[in-house]
Amino acid sequence: MDVVNAIGRRKEAIARIYVSEGKGQITINKKDLNEYFPTGTLQYIVKQPLNLLEVAEKYDIKVNLCGGGIKGQAEALRLAISRALVAIDAESKSQLRAAGFMTRDPREVERKKPGQPKARKRFQFSKR
Repeated sequence: MDVVNAIGRRKEAIARIYVSEGKGQITINKKDLNEYFPTGTLQYIVKQPLNLLEVAEKYDIKVNLCGGGIKGQAEALRLAISRALVAIDAESKSQLRAAGFMTRDPREVERKKPGQPKARKRFQFSKR
């Protein structure tokens, strides 16, 4: 197997990944997974598709992550890993889709409107 690449997005975060055969090493921006995502919850989110298909120790993943916050980056990476696993083995797509890992979360930040302090918030109305 040669290198398979995929892309995942969430909010403002973009994850570009390169998957090759190896022994389960995940490198994000030249740092180890445990160093880049110190909390266990975010590590769990990233590894969900690998654990579902039981291939966590089979592939080495090199990641370029940019933009967004830490949670958005973790979810973007999860989507990218899911897409790469489908590119490697198309049979796994139904399993990943059933778990909800193949769907791109479309929610984005709503823009600020003129004459208002935020997107939906209004300045206080004064009758007199």
